[in-house]
Amino acid sequence: MLLAHRIRIDPTLEQRGYFARAAGTARRVWNWALAEWQRQAAAGCKPNAMALKKQFNRIKYADPAWLDENGQPWLRTVHRDAHAQPFTNLARAWSRYFEQRRAGRPAYPPVIKKKGRCRDVFYLANDKFRIEGSTAVLPRVGRVALCEALRWPGRILGARASRAKRITGSCASRSRYPMRQRACRAAATVSPASTSA
Repeated sequence: MLLAHRIRIDPTLEQRGYFARAAGTARRVWNWALAEWQRQAAAGCKPNAMALKKQFNRIKYADPAWLDENGQPWLRTVHRDAHAQPFTNLARAWSRYFEQRRAGRPAYPPVIKKKGRCRDVFYLANDKFRIEGSTAVLPRVGRVALCEALRWPGRILGARASRAKRITGSCASRSRYPMRQRACRAAATVSPASTSA
């Protein structure tokens, strides 16, 4: 059984800047992949997320669109998962769209994500971070304070850091990025009351 645990984090000002860059990177890569997907589909090709990812990996350090003002690839300042996961997310979005169309339900294709109009989020794989007590140790950021400890035992499968629209709670004045972690828990340890939700 998969359980999601949303934990509010308390990042420093520097860490918030990194989180904003990582979320912006994920959004920009999503938009590039979606535009490329649509271009290939219009040309009569059958787009594939993994082929798009390989294409992106070939250009991301050389294409002027992905270089900073000094000619350096700015993607190197953000962890790889932030610009690798949008391809998987796009593949899932297109799969969901086509499944809903086949089922005769209302279906909406993936759309361009606009800054300020979409949720700022990026992904970290389970082998890229760890939880130590009341802190999360993240790549490129270091230790980030958690506002609460993990509630469930189990193996963490991944985490998404996203900016919350409205914050309530003890860390509300300082935190804008709750981090959701997916923990795996054996079915035998789950009480019937918690499985009915």
